[in-house]
Amino acid sequence: MASRTSTKAKRPSTINTAEGFIIGGIAACVAVTISNPAEVAKTRLQLQGELAKGGGVKNEGIRGIQRGLGPAYSYQILLNGSRLGFYEPFRLSINKAFGFSPTDQLPATSIAASAASGAVGAVLGNPLFMAKARMQAYSPALPVGAQHNYKSGFDALRSIFVAQGARGLVRGVDAAVLRTSMGSLVQLPTYNWTKNQLISHGISRTDSIWTYLACSSVSGICVLLMMQPADTTLTRMYNQPTKQLPDGRHVGTLYKGPIDRLWKKAKTEGIMAWYKGSTAHN
Repeated sequence: MASRTSTKAKRPSTINTAEGFIIGGIAACVAVTISNPAEVAKTRLQLQGELAKGGGVKNEGIRGIQRGLGPAYSYQILLNGSRLGFYEPFRLSINKAFGFSPTDQLPATSIAASAASGAVGAVLGNPLFMAKARMQAYSPALPVGAQHNYKSGFDALRSIFVAQGARGLVRGVDAAVLRTSMGSLVQLPTYNWTKNQLISHGISRTDSIWTYLACSSVSGICVLLMMQPADTTLTRMYNQPTKQLPDGRHVGTLYKGPIDRLWKKAKTEGIMAWYKGSTAHN
């Protein structure tokens, strides 16, 4: 009896979808409080020299470097909550659909589950990411790109809806799904792969803080390389001016879509412009 109790106690605990969603959201909110100033810098660097050359980024005090923090919290709860909350159910479902054991950690199904969970988060969080990007881009001291002076995240969403309707809130969702899927595509798989390599080769222990730091660093670099071009695309699509067509639709005046934006940016500013703001992003 004691042996059976001991065995049960040693089994690793699992978390359900709701718990994973909540844990992922809380962790992301803690991180975004620290990283938001870098996000503001990244956003303005990405808008710098839009289809031109020149520009700059200016410090505007505590309020300036924490612009968009409110919608950033809500967005991270939805995005990372979805990434962590839906990843395992998606992975199990994909494994089951292809006849694999639920316990099998297969690269192909892990990548598919990562991309799918990231896409769900991108769709749910798209309006909030747009509000965040526009608020971070706003600068009374040194305007960069189109300027949107919103009082809060709620004011941003209300203003977009009043001006453009529900379609305005889903603007750029195709680029958002591309961006997040590309990041999620490599985030968890590269983290798990690095962890397995370190442990299997006896370089580090499972419970070592250095293992977590090394895995996070490798995963973060891979995410940056994959996601940055789409991230820059998304920022510019969110922030571009719009015009109303005779049929009532609002369309961007600079870019038709993510591929068009990538092409124009490379043509005007060079391929490396896709990676503007990478230092702040990383």
